[in-house]
This record gives sequence, structure tokens and C-alpha cells, in this order.
Amino acid sequence: MVSDRVLTYERSIPVRHSVDVLVAGGGPAGVAAAVAAARQGRRVFLVEEQACLGGMGTAGLVPAFMMFSDGVNFLAAGIGEEVLTRLRENGGTGPDNAFSIRAEVLKRVYDDMLLEAGVEFLFHTKLIDVRKEGRKVCYAILAAKSGLFAIEAKVFVDGTGDGDLAVLAGAEYLKGDEEGHMQPGTLCSLWADIDWSRVKPPDDRMLEQAFKDRVFTYEDRHLPGMWRVGQSLGGGNIGHIFGVDGTDERSLTAALIQGRKLLDEYERYYKEYLDGYERMELAATGALMGIRESRRIVGDYELCLADFHRRAVFPDEIGRYCYPVDIHASTPTDEHYERYATDFHKLRYAKGESYGIPYRCLTPKGLDNVLVAGRSISSDRFLQGSVRVMPGCYITGQAAGIAAAIAAERDCSVRDFPIAELQRRLKDLGAYLPNFDDKEEAV
Repeated sequence: MVSDRVLTYERSIPVRHSVDVLVAGGGPAGVAAAVAAARQGRRVFLVEEQACLGGMGTAGLVPAFMMFSDGVNFLAAGIGEEVLTRLRENGGTGPDNAFSIRAEVLKRVYDDMLLEAGVEFLFHTKLIDVRKEGRKVCYAILAAKSGLFAIEAKVFVDGTGDGDLAVLAGAEYLKGDEEGHMQPGTLCSLWADIDWSRVKPPDDRMLEQAFKDRVFTYEDRHLPGMWRVGQSLGGGNIGHIFGVDGTDERSLTAALIQGRKLLDEYERYYKEYLDGYERMELAATGALMGIRESRRIVGDYELCLADFHRRAVFPDEIGRYCYPVDIHASTPTDEHYERYATDFHKLRYAKGESYGIPYRCLTPKGLDNVLVAGRSISSDRFLQGSVRVMPGCYITGQAAGIAAAIAAERDCSVRDFPIAELQRRLKDLGAYLPNFDDKEEAV
């Protein structure tokens, strides 16, 4: 039962740090933003609620990256390419897949990158509020084991994945489709004792028979599947939790409970219907619920499906990306599944094609010193379904980090500096910006 009582609570808290850039959230977007800003010589502090950096790729046990490249060009160049290179050099990808993720190795890669860049950071530290004056955020209010405290910063980057900081600061947002439906979540998992020499794709080939045999509580025809992440280890992106809202702790709690129970059904399916999985054993489930869709912050420009169709180029472009529109079915019905399958196979590019991401997608309306990176950038639902994956987060994260550094240097709004300066520094970092000619800009 929810009480309608209200408690007014007030207290004084210490301001522990004063920095140039505060990054909220240590997922791929937050890591890229923090490293990029620190490499510009700014003092950067990052706060992360979990016990590690990396978000879904580590705490969430997502077993693999989506595409870094359009098949011709490495789009997530810069921080993204550096992460992937370091991960491979440290044995952090699978035996036969260069894009699978060994989460423990990726955690250490992220730790090292922040430490080497001189980023200060804390785990088990949750953003709970902000203090604001006019259009500017002045302090992030944080809760940790030692109590409540504040961090003062010139510029704030929201890498929470849910737009938490921007929303606390008053930014408008959108969520879901016209009826409020959102993509389902998945509780990813790690499995041992898989005989990969006998495994044959696709994983969904026996689903119809399993449905007839009543293996599953509901008939979910979309099975992303199991990825090889070790000699006998598999990372499971298996099972959908429908109706979960990643911005509501009550919904997340119910989803995590359901997700753990659902894996019993998928264990039976893999063991009894697919070769190579007969001795599989559940080793772990993610510490985070896998959330595909959340808030979309209303920014100065909304990246939209028309931009995807026209392979858009923008004057304020900060990167390009190419992942298909991947919106998982909101309900386990044939209608919603067919819509997903049609869009996923239709809304995709040929080799070498991509769409531009304008800087204006990172700047929330009404705020002068806040930037958003990752899946919460300003977009429609279709483009969030593309840019939400990890390589896309590296692209928007590094741009937000450098933009924050420039605004902090100049003591100005995140809109009051030349875009060419941001683009020039992104290219110096290694970013892929084929439509920016720094020689032409210098004339």
C-alpha cells in the first residue's frame, strides 16, 4: 500500500569536491565522457552507483558489443576503439568472437583508463538530486555509505542511461511509444559447461516445439541467444521481461525476481532441445536489469527516423553510427513480434552507410551547463533503438566529455563555443568525422 503522507526533510551536507566536470554514471557513455574531458586537462569526477564501471557490459553481463563499424569505416573510433583494443590485448573477448565480452576483463580496462587519465571516481555513490540556479546546475547531491554530500562543478554530463541528472534539473523527456509501451528488459546471465564444439545456431530453431510442450510461461518468439565468452562459458541474452520500467524501482524489483525465475525455463529449453548445452550450469545473473529503453531527453534537436532514412549529415556532427533500428516487441504477441522482425530487417544499412549525430542531441533544452550522453540523448523512439548500444554510447560520450571540457575552460554555456572547436578536438582524439574538414574551417 502506497501512503499519501508527505515528509519534509532538510539538512546541511558537506561539499566534498569542486571540479570542472562532474559525470553521473560510469557506463560506456560516462567512461568515454570522463576520459575525454580529463584528457583535455580538466579536473573530472565520476560517480557510479554500482561496484564497477561499464554498466550493462559488466554489471549487467551483456555478452557482446554490437557493431563498431559500418563494414568500411570504424565509426566508434577514439575512446570506443581504444576500449576494444585494450580488451582484446588483455584476452577480454571470446575464443572465436572478437566482439564478445569477458566482463571481469572489461572492468579492469575501464578502471585503468580512468586512472591513467586522472579521473577521480567513486563506486557505490548514487545521484539523488541537484541544486540549480536559473538554467545552471551548481551541485550534484549524492548518497553513499558515508552519508550525503555534494560535488560542485562547472559542467555536468548525464551518463546515467535514464537521463536522471537532466530530469532532476528540470529537463523535459519522452518515454515509450504513443501508448506508453516500452521495449522489454532482459536479465542477462553467465553459463558454464557448454560444449561449444557441438553447438549449432540458431538458438530459436526449436522454440515452436517447446511451446507445444509448454516449456515456457508465455510464447516469446524472439530469442537473441547465447554468446561464447570463454572455453566453456556462454553469455545469455535470453528471455524478455515485458512491461518493465527502468525508472521505477518497484517495476525493476518485480522484473529482477521474474527474470531469475524465467531462466529456469530457458535452462530446460537449452538442455533438452539444443545440442551442446546438456551439462550447462548457471554461474551468475546480472547485477543490473538489462533495460533497452528509457527516457529520451528533449534536446535542441531530435534525431529521428527521417535522418536514418536519408543517411543524414549535419553541420554540427559529432559522430556517425549505423546499427539497425532494434526495437524489441513490447508484448509477446505475434503482432508485436512481426513488427519487430520487419523493422529490424528493413531499417538497416548496406555496407559503408551511416547516419550523423548532431551535437544538438546532447544539449537539453532549458539547461546551460548540462550534457546528455548514451541512450538518453534527444531522439525519437526509432533512433533510440539504434544509438542505445555500447559503441553508440562511446560516440556520444566522448563528444559530451570534450564539449564539457571546452565549456569549463571558457566558463561558458555548452552552446557558446564554436562547434568547429569541438569537432577539431574530437578528430585529435581519433573520432570518425568524415564531413568535418579542419583545414577548411581554419581558413
